[in-house]
Amino acid sequence: MSFISNAFAQGATAGSAESSLMSFLPLILMFAVLYFIMIRPQMKRQKEHRNMLAAMAKGDEVVTNGGIVGKVTKVSDAYVGLEIAEGTEITVQKASVTTILPKGTIKSL
Repeated sequence: MSFISNAFAQGATAGSAESSLMSFLPLILMFAVLYFIMIRPQMKRQKEHRNMLAAMAKGDEVVTNGGIVGKVTKVSDAYVGLEIAEGTEITVQKASVTTILPKGTIKSL
């Protein structure tokens, strides 16, 4: 019983609270650096890609993730129709469109 009362009498000092905060500081700094170097730029790229897909219209020339170059013939919520050759049309997921090319790029290829 006297052991318990001795343990409570000693208690925690103020210095130990400061040292525990200082031990977490490097961890907090690493997360902050990770956020600004990796997470934030990725979120920015995702936002730009969503805006590009929302602005896509019939007649745009695009490149897909697989490297297929085509002209947009139809646009729906989830899919895009692409004319990849004269009379050849394919349907791909809208998210697979990587880049919208400047007009006339397909003719120069």
